[in-house]
Amino acid sequence: MPDPQIPTTILLSDADVRTAFDWQAAVEALRLAYAGDVSDAQFPPRTMARGDGLWLRALSGIMPGQAVLGAKLIAASPRAQAASYLISLFDGQTMALLALLDGNAITGFRTAATSALAARQLSSVDAPNVAVIGSGFEARAHLEAMARSGPLGAISVYSPRETSRTAFCEAMAAEGIVVTAADSAQAAVEVSDLIICAARSRDETPTILGRWLRPGMTVISIGSTLPEQRELDPEAIARPDLIVADMVEEVAHDTGDMIAAKDAGVIFADRLVSLTDIVSGRHPGRTDAGQIILYKSVGAAMQDLAVAHLCVERARAADIGTVIAAPILPVNKGK
Repeated sequence: MPDPQIPTTILLSDADVRTAFDWQAAVEALRLAYAGDVSDAQFPPRTMARGDGLWLRALSGIMPGQAVLGAKLIAASPRAQAASYLISLFDGQTMALLALLDGNAITGFRTAATSALAARQLSSVDAPNVAVIGSGFEARAHLEAMARSGPLGAISVYSPRETSRTAFCEAMAAEGIVVTAADSAQAAVEVSDLIICAARSRDETPTILGRWLRPGMTVISIGSTLPEQRELDPEAIARPDLIVADMVEEVAHDTGDMIAAKDAGVIFADRLVSLTDIVSGRHPGRTDAGQIILYKSVGAAMQDLAVAHLCVERARAADIGTVIAAPILPVNKGK
């Protein structure tokens, strides 16, 4: 007979996650997580197993307050252009498996919601003009996260293909967000206060150049998460007064942008701080409206688990998801 103290395990499909998700609730859940007392041991560096054309990345963590713990696995074949995302979430008291979630949408949602949290903390203006560089899922998610987290000014988008720019504007209009297409990345940046970089070039040539940046700008960069990936040129790393990272060590040592900047002689260690320190108030963040601020993200287990836990709680309240008939139950290791 099932133990009434052990919660049931639910499975949330990608469609279930999208139904349960809410932008404002996600940004708030992430704010609370980043403002909490977190030790390095709770969120160790990610690991990646590499094979012949295959890789498996693992991110694990124990959330602040220890209510839940869990992990995300990403199985990918760049050669086949395919990937699967799986998140497991455990109860922090009973060790029961609370849920298994398709992590595809969560990965995009958590990145965008965290970027919105960072942008609102760091922006020099309350209603920034926004340049979106990219027109795919991440770009759309980031703009929606910004729109749902506070006021925005004028919005422009640039993507190499005109058809993609048009589709982006139409998709955003359906969400009540007015976007104008720009003819180039530089044209979009020139009229913006906030730049959202959500598209790497196919040949890994940087899409944002440091000489375009003006005093007071805030740059959100999410597209360089591995050594071989590029999004910003070295000057775009050299010019910011402050660089904020969700994972400081990984951003500094494992991303193509920072590796290229270091190779070019750019020193940034004294300007690099963690998002945790910014949100918790341990670091003041922007101290002058004229500063250029860069936020770089590689993704973090805390983001995945915070958003996954939010989706599970909302799904249970709305009776969304599938109860697993034969759940994995905790084993009593004291006997």
